[in-house]
Amino acid sequence: MANSVEVLSDKCVGCGQCAGACPFGAISTLERPEHPKKFKLAVVDLNKCAYCGTCSQTCKFSAIELKKDASQSSVDKSEYKGVWVYAEQRHGEIADVVYELLNEGKRLAKQLGTTLSAVLIGDGLKSKVQDLINRGADKVYVCDDPIFIEFQDDPYTSILTQLIKKENPEIILIGATNIGRSFSSRVAARIHTGLTADCTSLEIDAQTRNLQQTRPAFGGNIMATILTPSRRPQMSTVRRKVFKEAKVEEGRKGEIVDCKVDVATLVNRTKFLGFIKDASSNINIGDADIIVSGGRGVGKVEGFKLLEELAEILGGAVGASRAAVDSEWIPYSHQIGQTGKTVAPKVYIACGISGQIQHIVGMSSSDIIIAINKDASCPMMQTATYALEGDLYEIIPNITKEIKAIRCNS
Repeated sequence: MANSVEVLSDKCVGCGQCAGACPFGAISTLERPEHPKKFKLAVVDLNKCAYCGTCSQTCKFSAIELKKDASQSSVDKSEYKGVWVYAEQRHGEIADVVYELLNEGKRLAKQLGTTLSAVLIGDGLKSKVQDLINRGADKVYVCDDPIFIEFQDDPYTSILTQLIKKENPEIILIGATNIGRSFSSRVAARIHTGLTADCTSLEIDAQTRNLQQTRPAFGGNIMATILTPSRRPQMSTVRRKVFKEAKVEEGRKGEIVDCKVDVATLVNRTKFLGFIKDASSNINIGDADIIVSGGRGVGKVEGFKLLEELAEILGGAVGASRAAVDSEWIPYSHQIGQTGKTVAPKVYIACGISGQIQHIVGMSSSDIIIAINKDASCPMMQTATYALEGDLYEIIPNITKEIKAIRCNS
């Protein structure tokens, strides 16, 4: 049975409350001249309807009936145990975000009283298994076969889906990388569960064991906490640098599970032609310990020369807000924030950045935040560890001059 929503014409009075409550704008009201009391009728646009049930819950006259596909009903959650981390690798190197997810996964597993597992898919990667165990994995599932030598959506989706259906994990964490974003949604669709993307916070509801997945919503203007209360596993993607990396515990013991791969069951509709490394940028702001970042307040492309000079003398990198990138003062590869990169340097210097939440979520994990701005009341100045009120064109050259003087005298 497919999902369906029905408006009961004999009960509907056309009050319009359901239309106002619908978050998808899927309901309108239609005139009914033939009605004895001239009541209007609510009409649902099924092309827009998400079958969320808000309309039926809002209606005081019980005039809207929602029927959901039985296959979408609740599962027996007691059958699902364990926290999993997808151990993304590219050309034999484990992605840094994996170690961050293992740290967070270990915390969640402890709260749930369960185990933490990593899933490693690739070819010839058994030497990397101990690295995952040393970082906190109690168990590592290894899917090793030449078909996985390069990432391709179909075989990776198929093998992870098979493993999930066999083992029934309770929670799955995946890095919000190009690879993670590419196939995590495919996996979620195949196992009929929800997926929350780009999470910035994960917590456990002790009573329900629901994973509270917090992420920016509505263009980053609010933070929404999303639940998957009736389906399992609960799946989240998390951006790099949101959590701290797990510490290394040399010699830690863990279980290794070699997964048998039946290549015949892995349909692959694409052909891998080759890998071309992106050489458009020689800087990786995600790895920088010090970032000097500019925003709309920099005012012009020439202003970034001041930032570059300060970053160079500090041994750091130059970042930017979306406003600066949109103004074409600096390339997109430097953009930090919800639509750019997530960073967690030791020192983040925000120059002329007001601090909208879209930018804050990309750098809030910085150890020390220094803000330079004329507006002392802007969000970035309020967030900063140290706030310098004034003209950045006066402050930055003086800072650069003082650092040069100190280095010359040392």
